[in-house]
Amino acid sequence: MSEVIVEPIEKYGLSQKDRPKQLFSRVGIVGCGTVGQSIALMISQKELEVVFVELSEEKINYAMCKIEEELDSMIEHWGMTESEKRAILSRIQGYIGYEHLKGCDLVIESIRSKTRERRVTCRKEVFKNVEKYVSPDCIIATNSTTIVITELSSELEYKERCVSLHFLTNVSNAKMIEVVRGLYTSDEVYEKVSQFILMLGKDVIQVQESPGLISVRIFVALLNEACEVLLERVGTMEDIDKTMRIGLGLTLGPFETADKIGLDKVKRWMENLYNEFGDKKYMASPIIKRLVRANQLGRVSSMGFYKYDESGKKTPNL
Repeated sequence: MSEVIVEPIEKYGLSQKDRPKQLFSRVGIVGCGTVGQSIALMISQKELEVVFVELSEEKINYAMCKIEEELDSMIEHWGMTESEKRAILSRIQGYIGYEHLKGCDLVIESIRSKTRERRVTCRKEVFKNVEKYVSPDCIIATNSTTIVITELSSELEYKERCVSLHFLTNVSNAKMIEVVRGLYTSDEVYEKVSQFILMLGKDVIQVQESPGLISVRIFVALLNEACEVLLERVGTMEDIDKTMRIGLGLTLGPFETADKIGLDKVKRWMENLYNEFGDKKYMASPIIKRLVRANQLGRVSSMGFYKYDESGKKTPNL
């Protein structure tokens, strides 16, 4: 009688090592201000784990509170259930320290700084710190629109892993994300990032490397022209916005959009573009400069081009 050899059934299955890994399962975010919070929500709603890094426990708690407020708003408008909210929050974790980015498949830099020199220096430092802790195949991206990814990645060991992703977080129904391939970006990384964006339910807009990309360059020129029309008293601020909404089908008019983005941020965009191209169409209008000096930054300060009450109702400020 021949001996019966019993082999474990696991031999015929996939080992843990051989099992196919989901392309993206853990995403890191450096800086969880308003933009970082929007990105974290967008990704966690697709059942992906999100880890964000901030400078203090206070900033972590603030970010989580704002994220929870946004989810509560969705519930109030019948866009989500309490159980869905709990599931989303369970997938978002905030930490101090870059070491918590270990195991991420993608890390997105989303910090804020006030001067261009500081923005470049800080972001380069962020990229270097991220690279210390993530694997060589982890993709590192920036959400910056006016600083090119080639400049930010130039001092990294694995430059080919870097791309620029512009999430239009100020437009809730934006169905696209601008993707910029840097001088060093590999085809494989670009393809993976494109798949990630499709996972989020967004269209990929391929953009050649240029400060301002498509969206910011066109928007700031539009806003400056709207300011000129206002200064010339061709129309009122409300009528200019209304013309762009009803006449041209924009969701918000240029002044409404600027208030939503934040006038300080818009002014920084303009300064960067003007420094890069030297074209007067990017030079911030005196109206924008005056409002920023007065710390009237838009919705965030309840006053910008418009005044906003507690319910969000607006009235002209100019």
